[in-house]
Amino acid sequence: MERGDGSSAKWWQLGFGVLCMAMIANLQYGWTLFVDPIDAQNHWGRAAIQLAFTVFVATETWLVPVEAWFVDRYGPRVVVCFGGVMIALAWVTNAYAGSLTMLYLGAVIGGIGAGSIYGTCVGNALKWFPDRRGLAAGATAAGFGAGAAITVVPIAKMIAASGYQTAFLTFGLIQGGVVVVLSFFLRKPTIAVPVQRKRLNLPQTSIDRTPGEAVRTPVFWTMYAMFVMVAAGGLMAAAQIAPIARDFRVADVPVSLLGLSMATLTLAISLDRIFDGFGRPFFGWISDQIGRETTMFIAFTTAAVAVLLLLNYGTTPWVFVLATALYFGVFGEIYSLFPATCGDTFGAKFAASNAGLLYTAKGTASLLVPLGSLVAAAYGWYAVFSLIIALNLTAAILALFLLRPMRARYLADEDTQPALQAKPMSTS
Repeated sequence: MERGDGSSAKWWQLGFGVLCMAMIANLQYGWTLFVDPIDAQNHWGRAAIQLAFTVFVATETWLVPVEAWFVDRYGPRVVVCFGGVMIALAWVTNAYAGSLTMLYLGAVIGGIGAGSIYGTCVGNALKWFPDRRGLAAGATAAGFGAGAAITVVPIAKMIAASGYQTAFLTFGLIQGGVVVVLSFFLRKPTIAVPVQRKRLNLPQTSIDRTPGEAVRTPVFWTMYAMFVMVAAGGLMAAAQIAPIARDFRVADVPVSLLGLSMATLTLAISLDRIFDGFGRPFFGWISDQIGRETTMFIAFTTAAVAVLLLLNYGTTPWVFVLATALYFGVFGEIYSLFPATCGDTFGAKFAASNAGLLYTAKGTASLLVPLGSLVAAAYGWYAVFSLIIALNLTAAILALFLLRPMRARYLADEDTQPALQAKPMSTS
């Protein structure tokens, strides 16, 4: 790999980031496979076990601004290496957890590790690709979205054959080890990568805003609120898809679709990860062409339609598989569109820190995941699905009719705002 900041280097950096993200995907998207086996052995109850998922997501997201500060200051290597050690330790802790307290401790450790890796890799991609932020952030986030796809079946088989503890221990050590090795290949640009203006079709700031400046703008908090709305539904679905399938009595029903034949739940989770992973760079690329807010409107509206299909026809196995695949195919784009929009609005220099602050919206949204379990228990999945539909439609309307004109005004007025003095970026 060339040592300069040319085109070859940045694509290698993107590839390393994608692989690191793939190694942390199971911490979120593989979790649903462990919920019922943990409950069957320990009888702690779904809601209590799902609280560990909320703790993981909250820790993963709310500490990203701190981790991103280290990335902006010291570079990505040390932060990602630390993250690799932590994600391995997290699943080892889960493997030996004999109480809810230990399970929650594992969630905290895993959240710190996953957040270190996630925030670093996305922020690094935004710095290396200022003129293709949607595609770069989407490709990086695709590793997180699709990384669990190839391991869903092996994990499910290992849980069935050897118990969930063995699956936690084995895959935890493998995933953590791969991240530690990859961390030594990561670096940030030694100089600021210039935007190729003639290729840029999107409104973009020419001023680098610090995190303190970003959080004082209405634009930031509008994006934050929209992020919470959409992420809440996706996190509920990701954490609850196995219980939903079992309550719909389709989990173990064999289904053949797209040349694949397996149990409905296993096929659904596998396709969900594939569609989620593909959707992140695809919608990121689309947003580079037609604009961030227009792409958000299309994706959020499609998500509402997918949940509506699941609500009305989800007890049919092939509909359950296709509806969930469609939903996750358009849900994951929030992890490419919002960081890209943040970079467009507040600049590249503090991209990791600013995107990290925005990413804490996912942690806020995670607080609704246990609520989803309680609502489902009291009122059924109909109430949960109706809430997800309403949140997505609200976010779609806000994207087109509030965020777009608000960002346009903010960027039009930036010439009257003081710019930060540019400083050379140090090597890592």
